[in-house]
Parts: sequence; structure tokens; C-alpha cells
Amino acid sequence: MTYDVVVLGAGAAGLMAAASAGQKGASVLVLDHGPEPGRKILISGGGRCNFTHLETGPNCFISQNKHFARSALARYTPRDFVKLVDHYRIAWHEKSKGQLFCDGSARQIVDMLISECQAADCEARMQTRILDVRSDGNGFVVQTDAGDVQARSVILATGGLSIPKLGASDLSLRIAKSFGLKIVPTAPALVPLVLADADPSLAGVSLNVVATTGKKGPRFEDGMVFTHRGVSGPAILQISSYLEAGKSAQIDLLPGKDALKMLLEIKQARPKALPPSLLDALPSRLAKELVVDLGDTMLANQPDKKLRALADRLSRWEISPSGTEGYAKAEVMRGGIDTSGLSSQTMEARDVPGLYAIGEAVDVTGWLGGHNFQWAWSSGVAAGQAAAERK
Repeated sequence: MTYDVVVLGAGAAGLMAAASAGQKGASVLVLDHGPEPGRKILISGGGRCNFTHLETGPNCFISQNKHFARSALARYTPRDFVKLVDHYRIAWHEKSKGQLFCDGSARQIVDMLISECQAADCEARMQTRILDVRSDGNGFVVQTDAGDVQARSVILATGGLSIPKLGASDLSLRIAKSFGLKIVPTAPALVPLVLADADPSLAGVSLNVVATTGKKGPRFEDGMVFTHRGVSGPAILQISSYLEAGKSAQIDLLPGKDALKMLLEIKQARPKALPPSLLDALPSRLAKELVVDLGDTMLANQPDKKLRALADRLSRWEISPSGTEGYAKAEVMRGGIDTSGLSSQTMEARDVPGLYAIGEAVDVTGWLGGHNFQWAWSSGVAAGQAAAERK
């Protein structure tokens, strides 16, 4: 049997693309090697799925083409997805500004997408290994361990390399490359950082910080937590996506405060106090570690030069990661199929009519907080509708 559209991957982007194509009247088949659809959705947001961010825009993504995501995001917006969620009467809440989560379970989002696919008469074959895709002149032949499938259009939606325990693979990248598309080098993103000088005694200490890559770089104010091997937490995950190998990040441990002014005022007000008293605003374990160079000399006898050095470290603590925790703990993959070979309106490969690429497999990496899911929905709709119109 020949299908109008074969979608490779039953994740967020793939299910959205399948439903969108089916709703346009296309015959659709979804193929996936996993045991069930939407496995990454199920574990997202602590099991409640941070399914979108109301303030999603092109500026919330990393790509060699910073404008690539603009068209798809504008045509299928967070509000559009919220309408779909509301239609299925899935209760949700705004956890932080713009970040939307299910009140109940992420399973509700997966069930919603499956229902959309079923309503559009999409067929799905799980636990089917995809071996290769080739052009046959009239479309494509998708080779699987259960036999070949004919397709007029193929949508690459198998995601990236993050969270390998859920079956992550480079399949979409390999297929894209076989058709001549370029691949932007990939790396773990939204991932904890490993520090060569990590202090295990600080593991579990958390605080609010500002993480940057310099004056002209992005600025993320959010939580940070020390781990046995380095640092993690939302602010660190965010900045990790911008750190190339060998680069450093600056952490402001006292955001919104003039560190030197604070230290000098405490010294004047409490001259007989000991150094840890300078940092009552920080967790005690961290405070003791930061003032270790000041010894046990009371504040009145601490030279201002030492306080200036401490203030500088508080405001611009520089970390040079020795690595990351890798794809096992990365929320997404950075890099992927080069957008220069894709249409920003349809996600179709410019030189391979009928071949589309969406979601995490593409060189579009979102910030933490629901942006990557919105890219999955938006790119899925764009590709699904465009592929259906080719039938």
C-alpha cells in the first residue's frame, strides 16, 4: 500500500504532523521503534508536561539561522495549542510566567494527540524498526524490519540524541545526510555541567542566580543547584546550551545586589563578627566555602582589598566546565539538520521534494520552559499540512 505521508517517529512532533496531515485528507502512517507513542512527553515536566510557553518566539531558540523558526511559530502559536488542550478539557496551570503544565498527568497530552490521529484515520505501527529511506522516482520507499512501505512524502520526526534510555537515535540525521542535507554538529543541550574542581560537600545547595556568557551574551535568572560533579538547575541548563567546548560562564550569586556595598556595610555594622556573617544572604554551606580565604579574623580587621576580591567573585563567579553530564541527562540535542536546506514555511527539503524534517532533529533548540514542545507542535503542523497538500 502507498501512503500519502509516512511519519518517522511517534513523539511530540511526529504525532502532531500525522494528525495535521490526516486532517487535510491524506492517508498517513506513523512508524516508531518504541513500544508506545509519546514516551518523552510522558516524563516531561516531572510527569505533568510543560506543554508550551506563552511567550515563545524566535528569540527563544538557538539556530544557525535565528529567523528560521519565525514562520512556523507565527502560524501555529502557543494559544492555538492551548485551544486544543482546552477542547479536550485538560486542566492546566501557569507554573512560572508563561510556562504551562497539566494539572494532572502528561499522559493526557499523549492521549489527546493519539485521539487527534485516530480521528484523522492515521495508522500507527509501533515496535517497527526503520532501516532506510530511498527515493524511487515516484516518492519514497521506507524499509522496515516488517517490510517496505511506499510513501509520496516522508516526515523525519525521530528526534535527537537526548535521553537514550527512551530509544533516542540519530536516524533522522542519517537519513537527511543520505539525501544530501547538511548536519550542524550536535551536542547535549539543557544539560548539567561538570566542573573539574567540584566540591561534593556542596551537593544539594541551591540558590537563585544569574548565568551569562558575557556582557553581550544571553542572561538567565533562575535557580542553580550544586551537584556532586558540578552544577545544575534551570539557570545552568539554560546557559549550557550556549557553551561551546572550552568556553566559560559567569554566575552572579547575588542577583540584583551590589555585592561590594553589601560587604562594606556589614563590616561597618558588625565589626566583631566573623567572615561567614558577610554572606548571611547565601546558604550557610556555600557561605563558609566562599569566605575560607578570609580565615577567622573578625570583620574589623579584614582589609577592603579582600572584600573587593570576594565581591567580584560573588558577582562574577566564573565557571569553566570540564564537560557536561551528556545526552543521558540532557533535555534536548543542540544542532541537527541544517535549516539552510529546509523551507521555513513547510519544513520541506529544498532539493528533495516530499522530504520534511521537524522537531528536535532540526537545528532549532529552544530554551527551557516549554519552548521545545511548542517548536514540535508548530513545525509538525507546518510539515503535516504541507505534505498533505502534495498528495
